[in-house]
Amino acid sequence: MAVMAREVWTDERLDDLNERVGRIENRVDAGFAEMRQEFVAVRAEMAAMHRTLIQTMVGGFIVMGTGFAGTIATVLLTQA
Repeated sequence: MAVMAREVWTDERLDDLNERVGRIENRVDAGFAEMRQEFVAVRAEMAAMHRTLIQTMVGGFIVMGTGFAGTIATVLLTQA
């Protein structure tokens, strides 16, 4: 079935189109606001994970350093 093109744009049709475009614009704006909130939450989660990762690495280095120091002290004390 062929689609007939309307060539007459009445004030009513233009007003209806303007209203529909306005509703779409509001939905898009609401969607962007929701995405901004989601990005803020994701950034906060990533910052917390980064902080935890750094704390774990520093703790691991401290444990390894203490172990190496203990090993060296043991070797030096047993040779004396």
